[in-house]
Parts: sequence; structure tokens; C-alpha cells
Amino acid sequence: MTPALQFSLLLLLCATALSESQAAQDCLSKQQLLNAIRQMQQFLKGQETRFAEGIRIMKSRLTNLQNTVSKASPDLPPVVCPALEAPENGKKFGSKYLADHEVHYTCDIGYQLIGPSSRLCQQNGSWTGETPYCKGTSLCSSNPCLNGGTCVEGTNQYKCNCPQEWSGSNCQHQTQTDPPQEWTVTSDSAFNRKPRCARIDRTQHCSCEAGFQMSGTPDNGICQDVNECEVFRVEGAPHICMHTCINTPGSFRCVCPTGFKTLTDGKSCEDIDECSSGQHNCSRGSMCINTGGGFQCVSPECPKSNGNISYVKTSPIQCERNPCPMDSRSCHHAPKTISFHYLSLPSNIPTPVTLFRMATASAPGRPGPDSLRFGIVGGNSRGNFVMQRSDRQTGELILVQSLKGPQVIEVDVDMSEYLDRMFQAKHVSKITVFVSPYDF
Repeated sequence: MTPALQFSLLLLLCATALSESQAAQDCLSKQQLLNAIRQMQQFLKGQETRFAEGIRIMKSRLTNLQNTVSKASPDLPPVVCPALEAPENGKKFGSKYLADHEVHYTCDIGYQLIGPSSRLCQQNGSWTGETPYCKGTSLCSSNPCLNGGTCVEGTNQYKCNCPQEWSGSNCQHQTQTDPPQEWTVTSDSAFNRKPRCARIDRTQHCSCEAGFQMSGTPDNGICQDVNECEVFRVEGAPHICMHTCINTPGSFRCVCPTGFKTLTDGKSCEDIDECSSGQHNCSRGSMCINTGGGFQCVSPECPKSNGNISYVKTSPIQCERNPCPMDSRSCHHAPKTISFHYLSLPSNIPTPVTLFRMATASAPGRPGPDSLRFGIVGGNSRGNFVMQRSDRQTGELILVQSLKGPQVIEVDVDMSEYLDRMFQAKHVSKITVFVSPYDF
């Protein structure tokens, strides 16, 4: 036992004795006790000072060591790959050329991509794969000319030579056999009206109501209905109705397809959301997905167990992998999460357009990935989409080729996480796109 500790113990015993009996003869006097207390206070203050000095010296040494290590191995500059250009008669998606970033390629209509559709910037500063190019294909091979029209190839375009009774860029419109008139009229007697006539200065003057046109002589004329639906069906003219036009005597009315309602302007159509309004027959346990003019009932299911790989459904649209055995490499490389997503699109939507985004987020207290890789890993129509990184933590699925409905398109995309170039986890999103038969 150290002298200082022995002295402290003696002080404690004497203080106890004083509190019990002032007559204790083997203890120090009051003045001696006060002197001893002051000595202990000085001793503790010295110990505190030496301890603080030791902490300061340790911090200084750590700072010097950090500076030495930093100077010995400075941070390497980021790896950058050479800039890439879009192929002639095509497009390139992706403008970042750092390591682990991807670029994607597509070709214009009438051209076919030869080579890889995507390239990855590697850690050695080079791109994977060869430079792709767009090769022209025959525009007439798809038989774009209708109703007996003849297709003639041109420079990046085609022309349809139509029979006499058909017109339009694809011979899709039937032409009038009679000489062209300012208005298109019907000959149905139900659509005829008598003109309103008056004789002024021995001359007959007749007129028709709005929506009718005079036919015949002033003395023996008739008012025939103007078919507004035909007038506005000429190619290039604005559509009078969003969907179907029905001619009526002196006017017209617009009709929307099943699953749509007509708006107050009498011309526009708006989709009816059967899911939110309860106008669906989806069974309990399935989800209702609203589509253009209808709805779909879906029941996403997790993959079946396969060896050490099994999943549990954590929400109606997500499955999570159960914990893997430590030595199961195949299990660790299987998707950690699988999510299901459903989109509804009109037909012939303008492209390119971003349809879906994937992002990563680290749990509190855990380091997040320092690198991500995105890709298209499945589905029934990969050629219509590209997957590219939009920022450090986000990837985008972009529609690059327009879709014509009705059809159902499936595309599976994945996001792989890396930390210090070591694979951490993979997440898969299974996306189903319902394409409406209508372009509204």
C-alpha cells in the first residue's frame, strides 16, 4: 500500500472516530487534520494535472502519426475512362465516366444496334466491350403501307405510293371519289332539313341552320347535314374528339371507350379508376392495379425455397431473404430483397422517359456502400429500356423505344452494392408495365 493511500485511510478512520466520540485520543488534532486534507487536495490536483498532460501528449502523438501516414500515402485521384460518343443514327445514355459507371446505347428507328448495349468503366480506366454502331435496316420490311400501297425506300425514310382511293402517309385514309367539296355532307334523308327562304325584290333567298349546307338550286334546294366527324378526320387536322366522333343532324357528339368518362368539354376522355372507386372484382388477398380503361388483379409471390435460399413476404409488394449460412456463397449472392412494381402507360408515349428509380440507403450506425451497379436482368422486352445511374445513390429505368398497346411488358432490374470493391448485397425490382390500347 502506498504512503499516500495509507494516509488517506488514516484520515477516514479519524473522521469516523470524531463523529462518534470527541474523546478519541489516538487521532490527530483538528489543525493536523485540516493540514492533512489540504495535502491530499494538492496531491489529487497534481495527479489530475499529470493525467491531463498524458492525454494531451497521446493526442499530439496520434495527430503526428496521422499526418505521417497521410503524407506517405496520399489519396489516389478518381479513375476516369475516356469520353464516349453516341453512335451515328443512335443515342447514348449516361454522362459520367468514373469507375463503376455505365453508359447505354440505342439506335433510331430503322437501325439495329451492332455490339453491346451497355459498357462499364473499369478500375483500370478502360471500358468493357467494343464500341457499338447502328446498322441501317429496311424500313419497308415491316410493310408499313396499308390497303395495297407500295413502299419505296428513301434516305432514312420511306414513302407509300397509294392506290387512287386511298391517301395518307401509310395509305390509311379513304379518299373521296367525287370532286372535293368544302364540306362533307350526308345524303341520308334523316339528316336533311328544309331551308328557310324569303323572296326579296322578286329574288328567292334561302339559308340553312348551323351545321347544314345548302344543296340544289335556290328554287328547289335542301339543307344537308355537314358531317363534322369527316371534316376533322383529314390527316394533319386537329381531332374534334379525343376518341370516337358520332355525327348527328346539325352537330356531332364524342364517345369515350369503355373504362373512360367524358369530361365537361364534351370531347375529352378521362380514365375511370376502378380500384379507388371499388368498381373491381379482385379477390381478397390480391391487389387491384388501375390501367388505362380497366384494371388488373395481381398477387405477387415470393420465389420458392431453393436449398439455403428462402424468402419471407414482408409487405404486399416485397420479399426479403432469410439469413444465410455463413459458408453459403450462393445464398449471399442471391437477391437480398425482391420488390414488385406496376405501371400503367398510354400507347405510343413519347420517349425517352424515366419510368422507375432505384436507390440505396444505409441503416443508422452502419456504413453504406461506396459503389453501386445497376442492370437489366430479366423480362420479356429488354430492347425497349436502358438502366443507368442518375447520381451516386440512384439508378433510373428509361423507356427508349415507344410501346404500342394493348400489351403487358415485364422488365427486371437489379442494384448491386459494393464496399471497398467487395460485393455486399443485391436487390431486384420486378416491374410490370400495362400498356393501354389508347394514346391518352
